[in-house]
Amino acid sequence: MGNICRSPTAHGVFRELVRDEGLEERVEIDSAGTHAYHVGNPPDQRAQATARSRGIDLSDLRARQVSADDFRDYDYILAMDQDNYAILQSQCPRDERHRLHMFLDFAPEQGVREVPDPYYGGARGFDQVFDLVEAASRGLLADIRRRLG
Repeated sequence: MGNICRSPTAHGVFRELVRDEGLEERVEIDSAGTHAYHVGNPPDQRAQATARSRGIDLSDLRARQVSADDFRDYDYILAMDQDNYAILQSQCPRDERHRLHMFLDFAPEQGVREVPDPYYGGARGFDQVFDLVEAASRGLLADIRRRLG
């Protein structure tokens, strides 16, 4: 939504996995929000603290809003929840809708489809987001590896 909690956490986690696999030259990663609430701001301090406690640095990331070019430039456009998916779907050209996915569709074993927004909650919410994002990131990377061959 605002690109300061869930999406930058996913960006940082996925970036680390891609680096660990030696794919950083083949996989471009970016995160964006559907709203312009926090454009230019770093991730929420609580998201950064949770990520840092698990060895992930988010401090270089800055919030931005989804642009029309994203639907053409990226193979995957991932939504954290159904509301943001609907917004993305309304912005996405019809011939690019195959790029839209719910992020947690890459982690069906989690038994949920939405990553909850931890913004108004406590630290436990950020831990839960990190766990869900990590699982989905692993599934996404497996999907990309299949595509790359």
